[in-house]
Amino acid sequence: MNDLNEQNHQNELNAPKKDYCCPMHTTEHILNQTMNRRFNCGRSFSAHIEAKKSKCDYRFADPSKVPSAEDLASIEAEVNEVISRNLEVTSRIVTREEASKYTDLSRLPEDASEMVKLVFVGDYDVCPCIGAHVANTKEIGRFRIISFDYKDGVLRLRWKVEADK
Repeated sequence: MNDLNEQNHQNELNAPKKDYCCPMHTTEHILNQTMNRRFNCGRSFSAHIEAKKSKCDYRFADPSKVPSAEDLASIEAEVNEVISRNLEVTSRIVTREEASKYTDLSRLPEDASEMVKLVFVGDYDVCPCIGAHVANTKEIGRFRIISFDYKDGVLRLRWKVEADK
């Protein structure tokens, strides 16, 4: 057993604070990466992920930078294109130092353990996460933005995942 695997067995991760709907939660990862790539807005700062519908909030201090309805239709298409790639979703437990080579750790909670679980959605996204995920994006279905609004510097996206038809 290598040193990292021995460390993994000696260190415990923080437990999830809730149950996760795997397809919705994995889609959140893809949506966050897509929003950040397109609008440089960072990952959602607040999210509510449920089996039937979910929401993500993004900061846009400058109203002129807020995505239009056409932009969001494009985001929907891009998220669905990523889902259609049938990307493998994997995870690795690494030290915080190792994790910082892959992703920003500034939003880890203060009580986060020294060991961090990184979730990889193919080569599209990587972020620390203790939630449950699908094994492959082919398990997700079709992403659809239900509605959106912008108020006080926050863009809220409401969305769901539907079975492929």
